[in-house]
Amino acid sequence: MPNNSAPLTVQPRGLPATGDKPVPYADRPIICRECGSSFTFTAGEQTFYASRGLSNEPSRCPDCRNARKANGSPLGDGYVHYGPFASFGGRNPRQMHPATCSQCGQMTEVPFMPRPDRPVFCSECFAANRQAEPSQQRRATGTDGR
Repeated sequence: MPNNSAPLTVQPRGLPATGDKPVPYADRPIICRECGSSFTFTAGEQTFYASRGLSNEPSRCPDCRNARKANGSPLGDGYVHYGPFASFGGRNPRQMHPATCSQCGQMTEVPFMPRPDRPVFCSECFAANRQAEPSQQRRATGTDGR
């Protein structure tokens, strides 16, 4: 049986060779920034990261990464994330800002920087206010169609 104590050397796809030598990868211990435990960034994971053009190594252990993905948003339950609908036709991502709805208290995202002196509404409350607004304006101006 061959001795496999030498570090794994792999030339990742899409990256230039350093001379005629392939890029060496070896398992490296990393400390998780969430829980502080040590985890191993394996040679295979390093190869995967390099093949995708990822230059930063992971800063969270697999358990913390999975927990973060499962929880979704760091803002908690009730947070609305619009996903692909928050972009301009898929061309450029729209800068969205987290905010709390002034009417119902639900966490939401808005395409503008919220100001403390102005109310912010979630989609549902905004639509409800918009529907109620025209009839209130007609009554106030006396142009309700009668």
